[in-house]
Amino acid sequence: MRLRQVALVARDLEATVEELRTLFGIDVAFRDPGVAAFGLVNAVLPIGDTFLEVVSPTRDDASAARLLARRGGDTGYMVIVQIDDLAAARARMQREAVRIVFEHAHQDGHTATIHLHPRDVGGAILSLDESVPPESWDWAGRDWQQHVRRDSVTGIAAVELQSADPAALAARWGAVLDRPATRTATSAHEIRLDGGAIRFVAAGDGASEGIVGIDLVAADASRVGTECVSCGTRFRLVSPR
Repeated sequence: MRLRQVALVARDLEATVEELRTLFGIDVAFRDPGVAAFGLVNAVLPIGDTFLEVVSPTRDDASAARLLARRGGDTGYMVIVQIDDLAAARARMQREAVRIVFEHAHQDGHTATIHLHPRDVGGAILSLDESVPPESWDWAGRDWQQHVRRDSVTGIAAVELQSADPAALAARWGAVLDRPATRTATSAHEIRLDGGAIRFVAAGDGASEGIVGIDLVAADASRVGTECVSCGTRFRLVSPR
């Protein structure tokens, strides 16, 4: 079980993509025409063998457009966790009373997904995806490996969600993922995966629940600790775990 992809939502797709490319030395591997079904356009940027996605709504009634309005601007959108048994996950969702709002198997035959109802999970849209072989990833296109750039960053290490009750949100995600949440040295709550982590922190007064941060693995140790904000999200460069 690993953190494989994080999606952000932006009003201006191209400006956001260009900013991320400049900040982190990464490149666009794929633009998925299939997201038009959700009223979106997108760009997928590989970071090592993990992925940062940016989506932008093309319709006012798209869920992403409503999220932009609710959060007051660009923000985090979706957390995609790769698992090895989608059938078992479906059974667990039934036990946990989590609705599956979308499921799809890619036509190339490697990757399949279920999207969980955000009201049943909390914090963000959570997607559980199985890919065979595990290193494949159909959502990034057929030649994504050719677009990997490792000069600046080499992977996604963690995603951070804020909540008025981070302990409760962490416990809920832990039950859904069947992974325990633990306390960190900074008093955050964290679910450690086999690759990457999901962290839960307290929201400031009046702040809405959602994705607020992403940790990226720095290729250069001298840049560890560097922080910046893009697409309404705090990015931090960290050492490999």
